[in-house]
Formats: sequence, structure tokens, C-alpha cells
Amino acid sequence: MARATTDDAVGARQDAPLVVHLVYRLDFGGLESLLVERINRMPATKYRHAIVCLTDYTDFSKKITRAGVGLFSLHKTPGLSLDTHRALWKLLRRLQPTILHTYNLSAIEYAPAALLAGVPVRINGAHGRDAGDPHGVNRKHNFLRRLMLPFYDCCYANSADLLDWSRTVVGVPHAKSRLLANGIDTEKFHPLAARDAEVARAADAIDATTTRPRLLPFGPECTVVGTVGRIQDVKDHASLIDAFVMLRAALPERRETLRLAIIGEGPLLPALRAKVAAAGIGEVVWLPGARTDVAGLLRELSIFAMSSIAEGTPGSALEAMASGLPVVGTRVGGIPEVIEDGVTGCVVPPSDPVAMATALAAYVRDPALAARHGAAGRERVLNRYNMPAMVAAYMALYDTLCERKTKSMEPLKSCAE
Repeated sequence: MARATTDDAVGARQDAPLVVHLVYRLDFGGLESLLVERINRMPATKYRHAIVCLTDYTDFSKKITRAGVGLFSLHKTPGLSLDTHRALWKLLRRLQPTILHTYNLSAIEYAPAALLAGVPVRINGAHGRDAGDPHGVNRKHNFLRRLMLPFYDCCYANSADLLDWSRTVVGVPHAKSRLLANGIDTEKFHPLAARDAEVARAADAIDATTTRPRLLPFGPECTVVGTVGRIQDVKDHASLIDAFVMLRAALPERRETLRLAIIGEGPLLPALRAKVAAAGIGEVVWLPGARTDVAGLLRELSIFAMSSIAEGTPGSALEAMASGLPVVGTRVGGIPEVIEDGVTGCVVPPSDPVAMATALAAYVRDPALAARHGAAGRERVLNRYNMPAMVAAYMALYDTLCERKTKSMEPLKSCAE
């Protein structure tokens, strides 16, 4: 059965349409972070929100600062789990949302339950693929996607690569598809120098960095390669560790000051720690698990690395770029759209530790190059991936579909006003 932590709050504002967001699990991750950001930032007068987790949620849910957001768990068991469809139908009948917004393949099959529950607007978002099908060629998965198309009013993608795939491989009609790019809070994610300048002005100090406590367990003399993301197979952190070993071997003169930070929680974290121990690099690699101070940690990194084998528009790379870091990423999904090769970072083949190590070495050898690419990356985020634009784009989609689908439903007629 479903349960809610803020059940009473969901019904507290009946003058704004309710959006139910259906995710597999609400936990630390890029998709989840941006979902919460959008909910927190959308005007309360426009839309109410509830998050339904097919499985469960973690303390990550505390990042929701918007009042009155319903939070529910369906505790889905592995497999088909018809009881989950039934439980969702009952919950939607009770909540009576205007919009069901599902995310990725794991939630796509629940649109029929929403239709039967009388939900007028149904949206699915493609935010990436999993390691089991990084290129989106699994026939059973794509058959399910095609089967669900008639039940959705819009199937958007968060990268041009995913958008093209959804149209050409899955067959999403152009009228039902659109690109909704990710956005980053550039006030929260910014270079270290900018924050130190603010602190220095406030304290009238000459060097504010001398009193600022470090978040990383490494000294300021270290060159730190870092990444942030859920520790799961699609991120291929094992290849990043291999690349770091090769980097240390290629630069013996820098060996003593090279460090690696892999920040995030996930099912493969124990295996990753075992790999680090087996390689004898435990003293120079930091795997702290999930952290809530990612923005501050990014400001202490030297280079950001993404070793994924599949991605949509990578929010973590955008956060790193907003923080003034050069980014070395793999040539998969939306990563090449975000990283301008040779301008804001470097793009390398996936699962190729040698190429990754070579690209990282270029920045270690030439800090000035790293600084130029980092500055260009922040400028790119400011111009193309800002948070207000992302929130406005999602609101525009909601408004358009609400207006189109609820014209004959007088109580909901004001949802696009």
C-alpha cells in the first residue's frame, strides 16, 4: 500500500493543479536533484506537487523545502508487480492530480493506470539510460516504450541525443516530443575565487582562504581529480580508478600530490572501495559516500571526470562547469553536447582508461589550460543551462498541456492562467 509523510498537505491548496511525479526511488542522484530543484522553485500559485516512489525514498527527501509536497512509497517488489499498478491507481483516484509526470523507463508503464484514474495530462521524461542498455537498443524495452506512446501527451528528452533516439528508434511523434535541457543554480555552484572574494570583502580580509576550513581530506597543494554521482554500473567508476592509476604512473614527478575523490552513494560502493584497496591506493583515493555539501566540495577539486557509459544531460558535469572546473567526459549520450571539446574540457571514448588518463594528464601538466577551460565552462552554463530557463521550460510544458487537455473541465480551466 502507499503511504504519505505529508498527506494532509497535499490537499491544502485546491486552487492550483496537482502534479504527481512518479520515480523509481527518491535518492541522491542527478535526476532526483533537478526534480527537487524544480519543485522548490516553481511558484506555489501555479502548481502543487507530490512525489510517488515506486520503491521508497531516503533522507534525500529532506532537500524538498517547498511546503505541502506529498511524499508516497508504493514499495514495489521486483518483477511485473501488478499490485503496484493497482496501488497507484487507487492513490491517483484519491489525489486527483491534473498531471502525472513519470521519469525514465522504470516508470513509463504506469500511464494506463493514470488514464483509468482520470488523470488528464500524462508526461514521460527520458533523462538517461541504464548500464544494461546504454545505447537504447533493447527490443523488449523499446517495445514497451512504443506500447505506452498512445497513453502519453508528451515524451520529452533532456538531451539532443536522447531526443533524436526517441524519435528515430522509439518512434515518438514530433508533436509529442521536445527537448527540455537541464539547468544549474549558478549562485550555489560557482568557482572558489568568487566565494573567497565575497568573504574577503565581508571580513575586510586580505586572504580569506587562510581561515576557510577545507572539506576535502587533502591539502591545498594536491591536484584532485574528482567526480560526483551515484555509484552504479552505468557510471563506470572502475574505469576512472584504472585511469587514475595510469595517471600516477605517467606523471611520476606529480605522483605524491595527485588525489582522486569519488563522491556518492550506491550499490557498487563496497566493490569500488575493494578495488581501491587492491590497487594499493587507499591513501590517495577518497570515497566518502553521499554528501550534502557537494557545491563546496566541487570548489576544492582541480579537474572533474565523468566515466559514464550512458548519460542524458549530465547535471553533475554542469555543476562542475558552473564551479569553474575543466571536465573530462566520455563520448556518450548528452555529454558531448555539454562539454565543448578543447574549449570547456575534453571528450574521450567510454571504457578507455588510457584515453581518460591522457586527457587528465594534460590538465595536470598545464594548470593555466585547466583554468581557461574551467572559465569557458562556467560561461557556457550561464548562457545555455541556467536554472530559471529550465524551470520556465517545464512550467511552459505543463501550462500548454493543461490548457489543451482540460478546456472542457471547468474547475481546472485556470491552470494555464
